[in-house]
Amino acid sequence: MKSSGKPEPKAVSVATVVEPSAPEASGDFGGASEEPSTADSVASAKPEPEPAPSAAAAPVSAPETPVAVPAANVAPSPKPAKSKSRARSRAGLEPNNVRKLRQEAMMSKAELARRAGVSPLTIDRVEAGCPSRMDTKRKILEALGLKPSARTEVWPDMDA
Repeated sequence: MKSSGKPEPKAVSVATVVEPSAPEASGDFGGASEEPSTADSVASAKPEPEPAPSAAAAPVSAPETPVAVPAANVAPSPKPAKSKSRARSRAGLEPNNVRKLRQEAMMSKAELARRAGVSPLTIDRVEAGCPSRMDTKRKILEALGLKPSARTEVWPDMDA
């Protein structure tokens, strides 16, 4: 008896959550349920089943519905933002030959990182052209088996 009593209040709670959406729908029907406008209520009843699942989901995910609508309106905006981010990304990048030299040496990024004593993420960033410290560049040159004088071949834009 106690175990069956405990689930019943939970079931009542769930029924209570579902029922508030039904009065909203019935409130909509109440205004359109007049005798003369029965055809209107039937016509409005067809579109209402589509919102009815939304109404059932609305109490649970009411913020999601308004967010989804602006997201569609915001979709064109990210395209210009992407071009701006590309411009910012390219501005800080310096082309280099680290990837080419690493591949010629038949070395993986992880192996180069181990030999240079830096993280693989650092190798990713250096190969992508992100700015790096002179110490990191020196370590990468040594790990590739190059002398420090070869730095201009690896980083052509590097000032001496």
